[in-house]
Amino acid sequence: MVMIGKQIHADPQHSESVATKLSIIVGENLRHLRRKSGLSLEQLAAKSGVSRAMLGQIETGKSAPTINLLGRIAEALQVSVPSLISHPAAGGTVIVPRDRATVLASSNGGFTCRALFPWGDPQSIEIYEVTIVAHHSEDVAAFEPGVKKALVVLAGEIELTIAEDSPARLSEGDSIIFNADSPQTLHNPGNADAKAFLVVAPVDRTRLHPRGF
Repeated sequence: MVMIGKQIHADPQHSESVATKLSIIVGENLRHLRRKSGLSLEQLAAKSGVSRAMLGQIETGKSAPTINLLGRIAEALQVSVPSLISHPAAGGTVIVPRDRATVLASSNGGFTCRALFPWGDPQSIEIYEVTIVAHHSEDVAAFEPGVKKALVVLAGEIELTIAEDSPARLSEGDSIIFNADSPQTLHNPGNADAKAFLVVAPVDRTRLHPRGF
């Protein structure tokens, strides 16, 4: 299972408190964005493929959605994933301390994705710091047509497979730009953690609807 959460803290009670607060934030954002779109829970369930019961639990803060669920909900609402998991920015200069950044992670810790700009401004690209542990593979669903991704490897090696194409093997300092409208797999073939920056942006910046990593 893939979970949503903040940076891990040594204090279990603190971690539980952070996770609870994040669930509440997600619920409030989802309810606001759903109503803004003029959708009922039933209509959003039909558009996203997420059950009405699950959407209701998320809106009330009783359930923390997985990465996949967040992506499907964001896609249905035509918003970014960060807009679901972060407080809107008030404008001006914003500092995001590392220990307060929003982090999406797989339950086994093999893949983490830290939003560097978590307020989810719909008029800007999305930038993430990705960490993949040794020998881990992570599948990423296709985005809507027109979305481009850029991956820049900071450390280690990453094999990127797009649809059924042959894997592109990237080492430290290498970068790749590609269309994101096909499923992707990120694999770390090395024996140490691989790190990269992932940038997500539409080709046509007049139709900007980023939806997360």
